[in-house]
Amino acid sequence: MTSTSQQFFSSLRERLGPEAVDTAPETLARYGANLLPGGDRLPSGVVYPGSTEEVQTVVRAANTHGVKLWPLSTGENRGLGYKSPVRPGQVVVDLGRRMNRIVEINESLAYAVVEPGVTYAQMYEELGRRGHKLMMDTTSGPPEGGILGNTLEKGAGYSPYFDHFGMSCGYEVVLPTGEVVRTSDGALPGSQTQYLSKYGYGPFLDGLFIQSNLGIVTRMGVWLMPRPPVVRSFFFSFPDDEDLGDIFELVRPIKLNNVVPTLLKVTGDLYAVGTEETYPFGRTGGRTPLSAELRKELREKHGLGAWIVSGAFYGATEEAVQPLIERVKAHFLKSGKARYISHAEAEKSRILKIHIDTFSGQPTRDELGLLRWRPGGGAAWFLPATPMVGRVANEHQALSRRILAEHGFDLILEYACGPRMSRALHLLIFNRQESEERQRAGRCMRALIQAYADAGYPVARAPIDVQDEVMARLQGVPEVLSRIKKALDPQGILAPGKYGIE
Repeated sequence: MTSTSQQFFSSLRERLGPEAVDTAPETLARYGANLLPGGDRLPSGVVYPGSTEEVQTVVRAANTHGVKLWPLSTGENRGLGYKSPVRPGQVVVDLGRRMNRIVEINESLAYAVVEPGVTYAQMYEELGRRGHKLMMDTTSGPPEGGILGNTLEKGAGYSPYFDHFGMSCGYEVVLPTGEVVRTSDGALPGSQTQYLSKYGYGPFLDGLFIQSNLGIVTRMGVWLMPRPPVVRSFFFSFPDDEDLGDIFELVRPIKLNNVVPTLLKVTGDLYAVGTEETYPFGRTGGRTPLSAELRKELREKHGLGAWIVSGAFYGATEEAVQPLIERVKAHFLKSGKARYISHAEAEKSRILKIHIDTFSGQPTRDELGLLRWRPGGGAAWFLPATPMVGRVANEHQALSRRILAEHGFDLILEYACGPRMSRALHLLIFNRQESEERQRAGRCMRALIQAYADAGYPVARAPIDVQDEVMARLQGVPEVLSRIKKALDPQGILAPGKYGIE
């Protein structure tokens, strides 16, 4: 620890109390750990502010002593970096430890105001305590994940409120100089519409603080959905890998016409069964990727196909929803390939129940079973965009299968499909305890990024291992962001290197 860091921590202990600072080796190891190929990144310390004013104190002290900060809410995204800073030695500002209040829930106007530490599980419990009149959109990630942090990382769910940034409104932000700014209508002192009117007056500032290091968001409004009396999911199983193109051609029109209010999930076989199964080493001797025959055997064990399409309808009664189910059944069954799985049948499957939960706004940890597919605890996300065109979808599937096979990994993939674009959620699972496999996983990730970029398909999020490389591929944007960064953070104290922004 440098003398400047020691002075920084001493000043915060004096101003915020000794419990607000932790530099114990075991704490640094815990906050520096991640699941990525690039290895752990230990911070120089962790601070725990308890209010916006205390965040201001931390930021001002960092400017005084030249210390680099790494703010996080709950740090629960296992495939992007966990709590680990993008660079070793940065000071983790753990906002979630003490700033974890649901400040307000307005049931009439259907919104909540949250601090960074508020989790999906916490919000679900509070909405339940109030009678579940309102429903939040949730990810399929850990229930301990933070609502605010997921929003700032462009995270999403699956219900009609899937766009978490789009459903946020009114940020309170500590700038890198220690000043506070409130966005949207919150910029007016005493505003009564801070959490209602998203765009406010003048240029829209909220986007500056998404996937960036231009400010620390300490409070945020999140819009909630009136909970429908009836939620009914539907599932269609398709038998073959190459059916993906037909699936996309079927999904696109019903999303363009808003027939189905949710996103549609198109889930690959190993993404589905991997929540319950582990790689059958005894049958394969560790060879990767898994053979087509063994994949089929696992599918048949669980009564699923190569792809599973899922979505949901909402309504006042069962009778109101049933015609919608019949309409979507007729649409998919005309392919001659799909097998329909009803809501009632799906409720009996732990694999399919995951999707019912996400469409119903209920946090689930069952999808985390995917992290056990192979031993060694390694996991990384690759998240490119795929247009809703069947030909392109099959080209992307072939591209991903080829690159993963060349590097010795399985295709674990789910598409979250809107009307025009899908997000291809690739989960790269590897043994992080074996040096050769860890390095191979890193090469595989970069090969995927390279191949998709060369074809004109960028990613939406990136693990901390490759954030700078992904940003460097963009034209014009890095230079603009650098100029904004220098204006708002003249001493460069806030998370330098995050998303490649210096």
